[in-house]
Amino acid sequence: MSETDANMPIHGRAAFRTHIDPFTFPEGSLPPDEVYELLHTGLMLDGRETLNLASFVTTWMEPQAEQLIHDSIRKNHIDHEEYPAASLMEEACVHMLGDLFNAPDAAEVVGVATIGSSEAIMLGLLAHKRAWRDRRQAAGLSADRPNVVFGAETHVVWDKFANYFDVEMRKIPMKPDRYVINADEVEEQIDENTIAVGVVLGTTHIGEADPIAEINDRLVKIKAERGWDIPIHVDGASGGFIAPFAHPDFLFDFRLEQVATINASGHKYGLVYPGVGWLVFRDRTKLPEDLVFSVNYLGGAQPTFTFNFSRGSAMVQAQLYNFLRLGKQGYAAIVHNMLDNARHINDELDKSGRFEILNPGLSEPVVTFRLKGEPGFDVYHLSARLREHGWIVPAYSLPPDAEDVHLLRIVVRLDLSRQMIDVLMRDIEDACAHLAEERPGQRKGSVPDLWTAPALMAAHQKARTGQRRT
Repeated sequence: MSETDANMPIHGRAAFRTHIDPFTFPEGSLPPDEVYELLHTGLMLDGRETLNLASFVTTWMEPQAEQLIHDSIRKNHIDHEEYPAASLMEEACVHMLGDLFNAPDAAEVVGVATIGSSEAIMLGLLAHKRAWRDRRQAAGLSADRPNVVFGAETHVVWDKFANYFDVEMRKIPMKPDRYVINADEVEEQIDENTIAVGVVLGTTHIGEADPIAEINDRLVKIKAERGWDIPIHVDGASGGFIAPFAHPDFLFDFRLEQVATINASGHKYGLVYPGVGWLVFRDRTKLPEDLVFSVNYLGGAQPTFTFNFSRGSAMVQAQLYNFLRLGKQGYAAIVHNMLDNARHINDELDKSGRFEILNPGLSEPVVTFRLKGEPGFDVYHLSARLREHGWIVPAYSLPPDAEDVHLLRIVVRLDLSRQMIDVLMRDIEDACAHLAEERPGQRKGSVPDLWTAPALMAAHQKARTGQRRT
């Protein structure tokens, strides 16, 4: 760079009039301030994080937490020998979660920090598969036909586990008027080869909770009558950091006899930025020892039970920051605010007369609703119109056998204030009024538009920003 270029304002330099080919590795170098500004302005094409009401993932943390993240970002979390304090913070989080989830003895709890709940669910189910196999082989029985039972309300990672690890998937379908599973349906599906039953605390599609205590009681009865000791894995990705603070008497955790593992998303209502989930075992007997590897090439023998190896340590430290900073009182205050705001949205939508609320009980701060009658437009039109105002409110259909139910979902996070919600309600009413006048008509089938179909949206945005060859 010449001296003239160095003194030139960033937006007057050549980089801002030069095409960047995303398919060719650059030959030369650029000054750091130019690269930063190019990427920083390019990212402005994304939606605003706070207005992304589709995402459960945290979009705000305190400045002190962000500073701690910055301080820890250079640490590789797997290097326990080099960074023992960081690994001890992970262990502290696991034991604190064991206590939060009412383990019989929090000191005997084992668990692991993961990239998110998807990894945690796969690890938990893998442990159940291995424990089932070991029990069968010790009894001289065949162990070649494992199955796992769960409902259609689960995250796609449950399907992935069954596919990736050769386990028969026994998925209980939804009903048009019921979106969770029940104990009778579970009993119809299980047998001596069932490695686990999956239940959800805060479903992705509707925001409800499965009747976990009811299913547990049925499995306890079956264990006594038939000898099948089938564990429960609780998918608490959404509700694991809600129920203990909003509904402390709600039985979903280790107070229930058959609950052996629980996963939770630190980066959802654990209030940490993306990059941390948690898997917690009732006690160390629930984790087969042969799934834990020991490596010594980082300077000392250390155990590892994850799919990933190297990973950043920062979000683990951020999680412990929140545990110490907020405690039960702080989490409860935030959770109650989010639930109050979700109730306000429910009330306003209901008062409008335009919508049917699908989860009035609000087991978590998630509002799901669909249009009443035939207003001349559908939920996909409404979602797209709200996107024009900056709001990202997803519209989608439910899985079989409830695929004819089309709905919208608003996830209430800690940074969605009542003032913002009031603006959102006005924008929804304005969008509905204009769409009713325009009458764009119903689509045939359940074809979403660009704003609400992830695959179409990703392709559209990549083409729009030059990241895909045409």
